[in-house]
Amino acid sequence: MRTEQQRTRVATAVALLAPPAASAALLLIRNRIDNTNIALVLVVVVVAVSTLGRRTAGLLAAVSSAAWFDFFHTRPFYSFAIKSHDDVITAGLLLAVGIIVSELAIRGRRHRATAVSHGYDISRIHGVAELVADGERSDFIVMAVASELRDLLTLGDVRFERTPFDDDKPMPTLDRSGNVYIGNIEWGADSMGLPTTVALGVDGNGRQWGRFILSPTPGLPVPFERRVVAVALADQAGAALAVGNGVTR
Repeated sequence: MRTEQQRTRVATAVALLAPPAASAALLLIRNRIDNTNIALVLVVVVVAVSTLGRRTAGLLAAVSSAAWFDFFHTRPFYSFAIKSHDDVITAGLLLAVGIIVSELAIRGRRHRATAVSHGYDISRIHGVAELVADGERSDFIVMAVASELRDLLTLGDVRFERTPFDDDKPMPTLDRSGNVYIGNIEWGADSMGLPTTVALGVDGNGRQWGRFILSPTPGLPVPFERRVVAVALADQAGAALAVGNGVTR
């Protein structure tokens, strides 16, 4: 959390400082290039700020670039007034293009981050599947799955219980669809995170062999895609337990 706050502060500071610095530096060539070219340079500055991945910083950089373009590069100079109709259009386009490009840059960065995350999730399933294929002991595979679940769902704790359960009282469940239920009520894990304690069933070859008891980080949202991966990992543990107990089809 602290790292995220620091990144946000850095992005905001860059958004505030980069546009006026770039606009002031462009004074050296103000009389040699058109205002439209100066505006394009400032769009590049907005894109650079947007790559830091903070929407607020990108929008701030777009507004700031338009304002400092007006201040340094439209007549009357060193004033936020604009006399020329063409300069008004250029400043307006700079603001509009800066906002659009900022949004596109942020979305592109987030899509890349999501793709990388999905790649890691697939590698988790593949890694456990290899252990099953190599004939590792079922208890070792259960431990490996527990470790993957802890990291995947950012859990505070996770433990495995074999059937029959000592305590069979109802608790929230992460079912095979990837949804979380408390009784018959679906829990909004995408926005509220997982409930205090969640059971993830471990099934294999038509039998339930146990369950993982998940203790989540309170209030941390858990995307649907990660919950589905968690179910797939539990299935790998179930398959290993079935084989370990001599149950095959």
